[in-house]
Amino acid sequence: MRPKTHPMHQFLNLKTLILALFLSLFFIFFMKSTIFDSSTQNPSPKFQSFSPQAPKNCTHCNKIPRSLSHALIHYATSSITPQQTLKEITVAASVLAVRSPCNFLVFGLGHDSLMWATLNHGGRTLFLEEDESWIQQIHRRFPMLESRHACYDSKVQQADSLMDVGKGLECRAVGDPKYSVCQLAQKGLPEEVYDVKWDLIMVDAPTGYYDDAPGRMTAIYTAGMMARNREEGGITDVFVHDVNREVEDKFSMEFLCEGYMVKQEGRLRHFRIPSHRDELDKPFCPF
Repeated sequence: MRPKTHPMHQFLNLKTLILALFLSLFFIFFMKSTIFDSSTQNPSPKFQSFSPQAPKNCTHCNKIPRSLSHALIHYATSSITPQQTLKEITVAASVLAVRSPCNFLVFGLGHDSLMWATLNHGGRTLFLEEDESWIQQIHRRFPMLESRHACYDSKVQQADSLMDVGKGLECRAVGDPKYSVCQLAQKGLPEEVYDVKWDLIMVDAPTGYYDDAPGRMTAIYTAGMMARNREEGGITDVFVHDVNREVEDKFSMEFLCEGYMVKQEGRLRHFRIPSHRDELDKPFCPF
């Protein structure tokens, strides 16, 4: 989630995309507010006497939300761009355009976090981060972001053995990952992470580019199990970044399933995973 240096042309393209996304969000907000105000100020005769009237000189009726204006100013003036590319960002942004406001869980906290939270305006966006000092640093800049500390016991060098463990029956049984006996199930996350029905999950952390790093094995597996264990049916959109790396590639295909993948753009994969709660005999991966 933390940014890397980009060539200038990519920097400009990313900035243009982000500003366009926020302006589109503002346009939608403005149109909804305008329609609401119009219907309030010009009610049908049947309800004329019961409908409150907006002030004639209303100057704040369509006021831009503070969170959106803050994000616009930040990305318009910042020289730091998100680590994901323009095309990669568009994949998740297009899903948010349809599903927001929603519950959005993000493994990772970075300079793109304000963007994701703003694109989910009106919903809940929660970020899980392994580095407590980084949480404090981001919180000082963006106190409106909701983040929690996450601890990981795994190491990238354990990936092969964890892959073998994940193929066991105890890891294929659908259930709450908080109570799972599978070694891959992420334990110790805040209670609210397990209790909320997440509509979107983004796995862009923890660190996974060297052997002693925690790696994303447990995060990917847990995201898949949260989706399968979702109550009341429904679909969970799961995104995994950095699939050019071996762990992210193999674990996303194994535990989120190639059959559930709807798109890959660059280093980002998008999976749509249905609930298995109503069909416990449903195969772990579609054939």
